[in-house]
Amino acid sequence: MRILLVEDDPMIGEAVSMALKDAAYAVDWVTDGAAADNALRYGEHQAVLLDLGLPKRDGLEVLRRLRQEGNAAPVIVITARDGVDDRIKGLDFGADDYLVKPFDVNELLARLRAVIRRQGGQAAPVLTNGRISLDPATREARCGDVVELLSAREFALLHALLLRPGAILTRAELEERIYGWNEEVESNAVDFLIHGVRRKLGADVIKNVRGAGWMVARPNEESFEK
Repeated sequence: MRILLVEDDPMIGEAVSMALKDAAYAVDWVTDGAAADNALRYGEHQAVLLDLGLPKRDGLEVLRRLRQEGNAAPVIVITARDGVDDRIKGLDFGADDYLVKPFDVNELLARLRAVIRRQGGQAAPVLTNGRISLDPATREARCGDVVELLSAREFALLHALLLRPGAILTRAELEERIYGWNEEVESNAVDFLIHGVRRKLGADVIKNVRGAGWMVARPNEESFEK
């Protein structure tokens, strides 16, 4: 799951970035509104954490352009602007949530999980296709009677697949959801992570569609061979 963090305060940015990485997110961090515009125009992010008081371009303008261009990625505003009018304006411009600084990082992570669930059409906190269940709060995965704690990147891979059960994700799409801009990706990284998930949960939990990519079964679909 790839997150764009837009924050010009280096201490806050570093703390939030580290917390996101510890929670198994891939993070791209930019520090001004113009860079945020470019990142949102040319990158693919599953959610955005957006400060408002930014150099070069105000965060509300970034948000307005984002929605005008049809980008539906969930946005959580993180800002020191705590007035009611500011909160109303942020939500009316298209933000999905609004969090005033200073905030607890664990609350931010919980809000992030919530907006990502809603974006994926999931109301329950645990992602499932009826056979595999994944708890984003703990990184625990269940398949039948087997319960395993996944590594951060194993979790990111399975999370991406479970958000779209039945859809085939290519190697490039999975890499984009697992790794940030500055992280080196080895050629067999996705294969290694899939092997790890299969070893923990079962060989048939992730299907390899030859020449196309990987998928997990749709709800109520019979299990398939790898």
